[in-house]
Amino acid sequence: MTDTFRITMAQLNPTVGDVEGNAAKAKIVWDTARAAGSQMVALPEMFIAGYSTQDLVMKPTFQKACYDRIVALAAECADGPMIGIGGPLAENGRLYNAYFILKDGKIAARQLKHFLPNYNVFDEVRQFNRGAIQGPYDAGPLRIGSPICEDAWFPDVAEAMVESGAEILVVPNGSPYYRGKFDRRMNTMVARVIENDVPMVYVNTVGGQDDQAFDGGSFVLNRHGKLAVQLPLFEEAVAHVDFHRTDDGWEAAEGPKATFGDAWEQDYHAMVTTLRDYMRKTGFKKVLLGLSGGIDSAIVATIAVDAIGAENVRCVMLPSEYTSQGSLDDAEDIANRLGVHYDYVPIKQGRDAITETLAPLFAGRDADLTEENIQSRLRGLLLMALSNKFGEMLLTTGNKSEVAVGYATIYGDMNGGYNPIKDLYKTRVFETCRWRNANHRPWMDGPAGEVIPVSIIDKPPSAELRPDQKDEDSLPPYDILDAILEGLVDDEASVADLVAKGFDRDVVKKVEHLLYISEYKRFQSAPGTRLTKRAFWLDRRYPIANRFRDNA
Repeated sequence: MTDTFRITMAQLNPTVGDVEGNAAKAKIVWDTARAAGSQMVALPEMFIAGYSTQDLVMKPTFQKACYDRIVALAAECADGPMIGIGGPLAENGRLYNAYFILKDGKIAARQLKHFLPNYNVFDEVRQFNRGAIQGPYDAGPLRIGSPICEDAWFPDVAEAMVESGAEILVVPNGSPYYRGKFDRRMNTMVARVIENDVPMVYVNTVGGQDDQAFDGGSFVLNRHGKLAVQLPLFEEAVAHVDFHRTDDGWEAAEGPKATFGDAWEQDYHAMVTTLRDYMRKTGFKKVLLGLSGGIDSAIVATIAVDAIGAENVRCVMLPSEYTSQGSLDDAEDIANRLGVHYDYVPIKQGRDAITETLAPLFAGRDADLTEENIQSRLRGLLLMALSNKFGEMLLTTGNKSEVAVGYATIYGDMNGGYNPIKDLYKTRVFETCRWRNANHRPWMDGPAGEVIPVSIIDKPPSAELRPDQKDEDSLPPYDILDAILEGLVDDEASVADLVAKGFDRDVVKKVEHLLYISEYKRFQSAPGTRLTKRAFWLDRRYPIANRFRDNA
């Protein structure tokens, strides 16, 4: 009996809908694995389709394209290691999230996902049918069980597989990032290993898909939960893992063990990754954004440069008479530090023309928010014109605090195709800027050093739409606002809960009101990087027309 077994774990970045491209990536890894003498290649959940497909997976022609390509891949890879690859399976009027085992030129086995997640960003109960709990499959010298992603978050499936003969668990995943997710994931998988007294190969997807960042971080655990192999976060990686039969069962040899940065680094890496992949997967090559001299556009410009390089980023200053000299200087300063293309496009002439056009209709009425919004919408029009003319995707730059309370102008500064800081509260924007100035990593395409001028970080935030305007004229100080929003949004706390923590009830009620009445803006906002379990979009789905207020 053979006493060794080599598994090639492939932490790869698929593209949703690119069935041929995903199959090609699988074939390249299979070639590498065959050359390395592996007996199995383990790919992530739904790899042939990409993940998450949302309702695309319910389209019969897409299901057929995925299945046909898996059958063809099996034939192409007949002479060499077996393959585990995720994809949809339509059978007898039902649709399953499946893991196909390809061996000897055909589909030799299938594992069907049993536990379907239906919370946060997941809608798998809507999309798939639940598969029966199954036993393991034959892998030559041993038997392997493959609980699919959510299946490993509960004891049932892994326990049934081991009880029916599985000697190793190979777990394919499409597990997206949120702050603190890796530790929770690792603790759960350690529990499965300890419960079942067998090793585990955990293979996760990596890369960006719309708002979601898949952080990879694949690993191998030996019995008792001992870490044998750790792959990096947010990067593609392939590792050949040797298992040896011992008197106590199979054991993985020690392999590479990547180390991780802190939460600030992981959030930043997620924002860079999602923007880079959103560009690549949608076909855009270049971006532009309005560079105001403020902190939000500064961090978005820096993320963009780190994601796709300074040569692919255009920054545009669109000043009015209310734009301070400090903002003009700061915008030009950061543009020079980042090395981006910088345009200067004053809005006075256009604003004067609009004011003159509307003057007969506005006669007898005092200036108010309308005139401020005209400035923002004129900037949005000019930026969209540049986007159309040069084929560059416009980035929008509103942080989570502003997105939450509607401190942004719809069809104005909310214009854009992507927003990497959409799930980053304002107080975290400040700290992220400080972190980026102090840190540089190989995955960043931008320069090292103090790329964001300290003057931008230190000055009071202002939209500069009227004389001497400050954000705190309209909103509570950001440390208070963010703490209240974290309660209302992230924790679903009541008004009474927040008052009990010491917040002024009138301020909490004002924030609650702004949060509810801004839903229509968020409904029309650009997608942006998900960093928490309560990001605006799939994590938090509230009605637009809603009269509920917490008056307890």
